[in-house]
Amino acid sequence: MANLKYKARVMRERLHPDSITARRQRSVADRRVTFEPEADGMASLHWYDSAEKVKAGYDRITVMGISLLAPDEPRTLTQLRVDTFADLIHDGVTETGVGTGIRGTVQVTVPVMTLLGHSEEPGHLVGYGPIDPDTAREIAARAPSFIRILTHPETEVVLSVGRTRYKVPKDLRRYLRVRDETCRWPGCRCAAAHSDLDHTLDWQFAGLTAHDDLAHLCPADLALKSETRWSYVHLADGTLTWTWTSPSERTFVSEPATIIHSAGRVPTSKPQARQPDSVDPAPF
Repeated sequence: MANLKYKARVMRERLHPDSITARRQRSVADRRVTFEPEADGMASLHWYDSAEKVKAGYDRITVMGISLLAPDEPRTLTQLRVDTFADLIHDGVTETGVGTGIRGTVQVTVPVMTLLGHSEEPGHLVGYGPIDPDTAREIAARAPSFIRILTHPETEVVLSVGRTRYKVPKDLRRYLRVRDETCRWPGCRCAAAHSDLDHTLDWQFAGLTAHDDLAHLCPADLALKSETRWSYVHLADGTLTWTWTSPSERTFVSEPATIIHSAGRVPTSKPQARQPDSVDPAPF
C-alpha cells in the first residue's frame, strides 16, 4: 500500500497542470499544527509543513531515538521517537531563543476527593475532556506549569466587583476561563483563552462585573450578539447552562464543558440590549 501511494503521488506530480513550485508556495502558506483529542486519554499532534522540514524533523527524532537504544532499554524505537519529540516540544528552544523559560500552561479540574485518593472520579483536562485519576493527581501534585483547580468551594476567588469597575479582575477572569472553557455561543468550540468576556446584561444597562453576568464569546459571536437582537440568560439552577434567544424568538441551549458549578446569584430576567438595525437570524 505504501509503495502504491508513493507511485500515485509521483504520477500526480508529473501530470498536474500547475507547476510543483506554484503549488508548493500556495501550500506552504497553509502550514499548521493541529491538536486532535483521541480515545482512552490520548491525543494527536499533526504537523503540516514543507516536506523537507517535516522529513528532517522525523529523521532527527529517529536518530536521537536510536542513540537511546540499549539492551536494558524497554522502549521500542517508535516509543523513543515519541518520547524524544515530547521532550523537544516541552523543553526545547528555537534558533532565535524563543522558548527559553516559556512553558505551555494546561488547566486541569480535579475533584477534591480524587486529589486526596478517596475517589476514582476522573479529572477534566481543559480542551480535551476526562482524564484518569492517577494522571489528574500527578498533574495537580507535580507539574509547575499546570494550573490546579479544585472543585471544592474556594472563598478566595473574587466573584463580583459590582459596578465599581468595568474591567474584569485577574482572579475573576481566571475563574471564568476555567468555568467556560470555550465560547458560550451554542455549538462554538473556540477556546475561552481566545475569546472575550461579555457582560450578559450590558454595562450601560446596569450590568455587573460579576461571575453571573459574564461569559466568554469569541470575536465573531460577540459581534453578532452586539450588532443583532441575539441575547442570553444564565439559568438559575446552578448548572451554568445558558439559554440563548434569537431575533426570531427561537431558543438554544449552551451547556458548559467543565464540572464547576455556579457560585451564587444569577439574573432572572432577560437582559436588555440596544436595538440594532438588523433582525436577521444568525448565519449558521
